Amino acid sequence: MTTIRSVRARTISVPLDHPTSFSNRQVFKRDYAVVEVEGEDGHKGIGFCYGGSNAGALVTHAVRELFAPLLVGADCHATEALWQKMYQEALLHGRCGSVMRAISILDTALWDRNARAAGLPLYKYLGASDLESVPAYASGGYYLEGKTPDHLAQEMANHVEQGFTAVKIKVGRGDLASEEARLAAVREAIGPHVQLMMDANNAWHDLPSALAFMRMAEPYFPFWIEEPFSPDDIDNHRRLAERTPVPVATGEIEAGRWRFRELLDKEAAMILQTDAAVCGGISEFRRIAATAASFGVEIYPHWFHDLHVHLVASAPNVRMVEFFADDQVLNFRRLVDTQLELDNGRLLLPKTPGLGFDFDAETLDRFASDAWQ
Repeated sequence: MTTIRSVRARTISVPLDHPTSFSNRQVFKRDYAVVEVEGEDGHKGIGFCYGGSNAGALVTHAVRELFAPLLVGADCHATEALWQKMYQEALLHGRCGSVMRAISILDTALWDRNARAAGLPLYKYLGASDLESVPAYASGGYYLEGKTPDHLAQEMANHVEQGFTAVKIKVGRGDLASEEARLAAVREAIGPHVQLMMDANNAWHDLPSALAFMRMAEPYFPFWIEEPFSPDDIDNHRRLAERTPVPVATGEIEAGRWRFRELLDKEAAMILQTDAAVCGGISEFRRIAATAASFGVEIYPHWFHDLHVHLVASAPNVRMVEFFADDQVLNFRRLVDTQLELDNGRLLLPKTPGLGFDFDAETLDRFASDAWQ
């Protein structure tokens, strides 16, 4: 038995080069919580999550104060038992949000550590369904000061030239006329056969507003409408899904298999966007994927392509990686020492053990809000 020798965490705050807008908010920086779990055999694993644009240290404090004391001295390979132990410890502090993100990154670090100790890439340690590469879609299309529909169209056309067969843009910030101008420009630029995803980031508070947008958007053949409402407004997700031919996608900030089961039971989403750094880690992601498979529902994971490439490669109904081509929005890319390789719109699977990358120590120190502890 190899036991856990140490658990360390710290908070990293990385400013964006340019203020970036969604449908209803603007982001100036991103906070990340990062962890390192080491076994008595010397093998280490890492975990990480987005902790929000402010107060990301809440995740770090949960790691240090709630969970690290439970893990040190435990068997590194008791991932199921340790997940349940952490979840039980968190019942009074929140079964979602920052506390569940802390569970997520510790669980991920354990899986990474164990895969490294076994000498296997994580997707093989999990049980691979793909061995060489996995499909990805290019995510972008954010609102920036001075960015016109033509600029947006060129951005998406550049992705298509790289071999991507699917692209995603932000929607819901402007009025219907300005939103249609963006959609029309993108569809003309990418052609009729490239999938066009729309991400609303909880843009609407009522069904009529969402329906008005969808009636405008439907002639441009979008592949999905993502997060049209607040994640807690499951009933309006269901009502919208009943009234538009465009699939409704959601789930990126949901946590735990129970909320995903509610989405499936109510037929509120045809596509789930589970994020392993949010939902409860790799262990919980796999449970959610299995549940979704029994409903005939596919998962397109949210964010962190470096992590989700392994999960797309190890579950048949986890379909496509969300890929960010630069470090402007997903500036977590600056914190790691190895980038995934792209080949004609597909991501090549890492061949090195575990996640296939480590934190860049110098960059972590540069942006750190606190020390390893």
